[in-house]
Formats: sequence, structure tokens, C-alpha cells
Amino acid sequence: MNTGTAGYLDRYDGLVGLLPGDSALRAAAASAFRASGLPGGRQKRRMEAWKYTSLRSVAEADFRREPTRPPQDAEAFLAELQLLNAPRIVFVDGAIRQDLTIKPEMGFSRFAQRPDFGTLAWPDREPLVALNTMLAADGAGLQIPADQDGGIIQLVSVCSDGADVHPRHSIHLGKGSKLTLVEVSSGEGSYLLNTVAEVHVGPGSHLTHIRLQDEAVGAFHVSTTYACIGAGGTYDSFTLNIGARLSRTEVHTHLTGTGAIAHLNAAQILAGSQHGDFTSIVRHDAPRCTSRQTVKNVLAGRSHGVFQGKIEVARDAVKTDGYQMNQTLLLSPDAEIDSKPELEIFADDVKCSHGATVGELDTEQLFYLRSRGVSEIEARSILVRAFLANGLALVSDDTIRGCLEAGVARWWERQKP
Repeated sequence: MNTGTAGYLDRYDGLVGLLPGDSALRAAAASAFRASGLPGGRQKRRMEAWKYTSLRSVAEADFRREPTRPPQDAEAFLAELQLLNAPRIVFVDGAIRQDLTIKPEMGFSRFAQRPDFGTLAWPDREPLVALNTMLAADGAGLQIPADQDGGIIQLVSVCSDGADVHPRHSIHLGKGSKLTLVEVSSGEGSYLLNTVAEVHVGPGSHLTHIRLQDEAVGAFHVSTTYACIGAGGTYDSFTLNIGARLSRTEVHTHLTGTGAIAHLNAAQILAGSQHGDFTSIVRHDAPRCTSRQTVKNVLAGRSHGVFQGKIEVARDAVKTDGYQMNQTLLLSPDAEIDSKPELEIFADDVKCSHGATVGELDTEQLFYLRSRGVSEIEARSILVRAFLANGLALVSDDTIRGCLEAGVARWWERQKP
């Protein structure tokens, strides 16, 4: 059986005409994927955007693509994740589980029934987006009407060993509407979750988008989000990456209307040989727009963190206010961070800044705690949590922030001998 690029193309060839949506678009994506291949595999050209992250291990994996988890195990996973008491859409190995789903009151549809690839994604430029476009079979569509409050909706993915799934999501907020979307992913064994989401934030609307990536230690997680924000709209996102053997969170944000706001905050907490990549591009195309980004990394063992953040300011985007900061705490001399903040400015009268810091735990603070009877592992935990506190504080909802803090606690428990 072929693996890697050839294996995925074989799989696509066997599904031609069977998957929902525009077959011509899928064929174009397959052509683009054939030309590029998986980053770090045997691709024909070097990919600058993937210089710090190789998917060779994905190319070499032989996913069975067959669900192996008994249905009751998915329910157990949901209990462990401590989900909110709110509507939730649950996918297990890429297929919706109606028995575990609590449908929202408004605006929910499925990609399998109403396929919409959208207009923002770039399968010709992004190989994992091309792969998703080739193979996407299902996903969630959310459409909040103008001036409506969609409340909190949870989008949950549970994967089993051998799964290889490519969900396609779309979120549309009408003028003056609101929504809080909480996206959670977890699973067991070795699998690939490759998600593409398209987000439209209408004029004066507000989307809060929270992600908790708590995949199995042997999993591969790739998430690509395209967000377009209209005049006076706000896209407020926070991502917590604590799981997966290899993960990459990629966000393309386009501020298209005057006064649009984007917050792209994140934290990555890695140990062992985990690899976590947070990559973002914020494009300011309209006057008086604001973007804020703080990404914190906590790296233990031989883990490898990556931050790539780029702010682009177009010629007409005067009065732009853009800020970007990457802060890393190294808990081991073997841990590694690659940080690449960038500014590309073509307008006058703008305010943009970026920066990066790397440090270790303060030995004096550690000694202070130890001298008062606190164990070393607990003292380190206290200092790490203090480092993360400012980042998690950017999540304004107390209940949602509590779920993220519970995720951090689970990660820390896994590090105890």
C-alpha cells in the first residue's frame, strides 16, 4: 500500500465522484497536492512556510482510516474533556455522532449535506489545505443571522487509532451578531486530524473562537483557519496546544473593513519529543484596524516549539495598530524554540511592533518555594502556571478559562513520574 503523497492521491482517485461538493475544485486541489507533496517529504520544491516543521513522519505513516473505537469510548472521552453545559457538535473519526450531539438552536448545517468550500482557502498555495479539499467528507457549518446572539457552541472531534480525517468547517456571522465557538480535539493512538475552517465575521459582529488541542501523544494535528473580518467586527481567538506528537496551528486573518479587530493569542505546552508550530498571518487592508497577538510557549524535555507570525499592512491601511509578542519558557536544556516574527508595512502613519523573549525558570523563585517546603515538581508547576496566567487571562469567560486551566492541569499530571 502506498503511503505519503502517493497514498493520498490513490485514495482520492478511489473516491472521485463519491464525495460531496465541487468535483472540479477537488481535482484542482489534487493537482496542486501532486505538485507540492507533503512538507518535509519528497516534495519537489522547498516550502519556506514549513522550514521549521517537517511532515515526513506523516508521510511515512500507514493510517488504516477505519474506526476502531467502540462507541462507548467516545462518551468516556467527552466526560474526561469536561465540556461545557452548552450545545455541542461531536464528530468521531470524522463522522457526526448524532447521539452525542446537542444541536444549537440556530444556523447549523453539515458539510456532507450542504458542501461549501468557501472562497478564502488557498489549496494552490497550502499543501494541507489541498489535501483537505481533496478528501473532506464532512464538517460543521454555522450561520448566525444578523443581530442575533448564537451563545456558546462546542465543536468536538474525537479520533481513534488509525483514523485519518479531514473536516471542513465554515462559520458565518451576520451583521451585528455574536458567537462563542469552543473547538476541542482529542483521541487515542496514532491518527491524523487535518482541519480547514473558513470564518466570516460580518460588520459589527463579534466571534470568540477558543481552541483546546489535547490530542493523543502519538497523534498528528494540523489546523488551518481563514478569517475575514468586516468593518467594526472582532475576531477574538485563543488556542491552547498541549497534545499531539506533532501539531501545527495556522491562522490567516484578513481585516477588510475600517475598524476591524483581530486577537490571535495562544499558548503551547510541550514535553518529551513533542513538536508544536503556531503560524499566523495578519493582513491589514483597511484603515484604523487593530491586531494583537501574544503567544506563550512552555517547553520541557526535547520538545520543539515554533512561532511564525507576520503582520502585513497594505498601502491604504493607515492608522493601523499591530502588536505581536512571542514568549518562551524553557524547562530543559534540550528543548528548542524557533521564533520568526515579521512586519511588512507599505503604509505611513501606522503603529506596529513585535518581539520575542526566551528564558528559564527563575532559580531564586524556585529556591524560595523549595525553602518553604514545596516539592520541586510543585514549585515548578507554580512558576509555570504564573508564566501562563497572563496568557489565559486573555480568555474573558470564566467558565471557558476554567476548561483551559483544567487542560493545563491534565498536561502537568502527565509529566509526573
